Amino acid sequence: MDFNFSEEQTMIRDSLARLLRDQYDFETRRKVAESDTGWRPEMWQQFAELGLLGAAFSEDDGGLGGNAIDSMIIMEEFGKALVVEPYVPTVVCAGGFLKHAGTAAQKEEHLTAIIGGESVFAFAYAEPRGRYDLHDLETTARKDGGGYVLNGHKAVVIGAPWASHLIVTARTSGERRDRDGISVFIVEKGADGITTRDYPTVDGRRASEVYFENVSVPADAMIGEEGKALPLIERVVDEATAAVCAEATGAMGVAQTMTVEYSRQRKQFGVAIGKFQVLQHRMVDMFMEHEQSISMTYMATLKLDEDDVARKKAVSGAKVRIGQGGRFVGQEAVQIHGGMGMTDELAIGHYFKRLTMIDSEFGNVDYHMRRYTALSGEGQKVAAE
Repeated sequence: MDFNFSEEQTMIRDSLARLLRDQYDFETRRKVAESDTGWRPEMWQQFAELGLLGAAFSEDDGGLGGNAIDSMIIMEEFGKALVVEPYVPTVVCAGGFLKHAGTAAQKEEHLTAIIGGESVFAFAYAEPRGRYDLHDLETTARKDGGGYVLNGHKAVVIGAPWASHLIVTARTSGERRDRDGISVFIVEKGADGITTRDYPTVDGRRASEVYFENVSVPADAMIGEEGKALPLIERVVDEATAAVCAEATGAMGVAQTMTVEYSRQRKQFGVAIGKFQVLQHRMVDMFMEHEQSISMTYMATLKLDEDDVARKKAVSGAKVRIGQGGRFVGQEAVQIHGGMGMTDELAIGHYFKRLTMIDSEFGNVDYHMRRYTALSGEGQKVAAE
């Protein structure tokens, strides 16, 4: 199989890498994360001007004609620089819903604004009691005249403090854990009845608890068919999961490289610690975990357009590998750096925190191991029939 990137994809990677190298060094990123706003809108506009926000969309939708591979390339570079701007919630999640199921009017209004950097979205899907089950929903959307009224609570909505709009999953019928009866809505964050509690996350981003109290939305705010949105949600979340896997490979690569460089400089008993065989073995293991994670991420990304079972298995397999590999690389990097590895002033601790948080995004190792096992049994059953 040919894993070479196209000339356009290589150009995107090189342009983004150059931009991040010039304007997103660690000290700049650290100051931004600690600022009141927590991000740089002007950097978001530069991403738009480079075409990054439209790279993965078709030309018919106003994009550059790319696909998930383009998002993977972008997210890997973002992972190297620990970029905090909300690319996954806005482009991968909101853009994914619009791309797959949006009406022409919704695409014209919202997808165009996303690609141009004018709108920022957050994906409000997780709930306090839902764990990682996308169909475990207590937020409701009740029909009211020509529209709907939303009530409920969404937890840890990444990027919500910066968002102009929310993508909200809600139950339009059925009981709390039913797979049917789930719908998706576009909601303006400033709508009457929405309140938020904003806070920083451990990895330097921002999130919100979002509360809906009798929030009215028009009927044309719904994406897709009423009550039948779960397969769409699962597809978009799988695409987002593959994207954060790519981000993790970027972060893992930097953490591994920084650790090797440090081991050549740090001396103990008059000898660089990189000369100690036991540490050499551990750094080789870090390299292997990184390489395996890259391969699994490539496979998951390439299978995003296949049937549901193949897509889910590939994504869950990659997420398990990323979760395990990211934890190993992060912990080994911090340990080899010693106590200073956890200080706020040193970059390696920030990479460790981000890798740790990625493990819990869109399902942790245990969740995806269970999903992969269940899907393997289902695939064997279908083959037997």
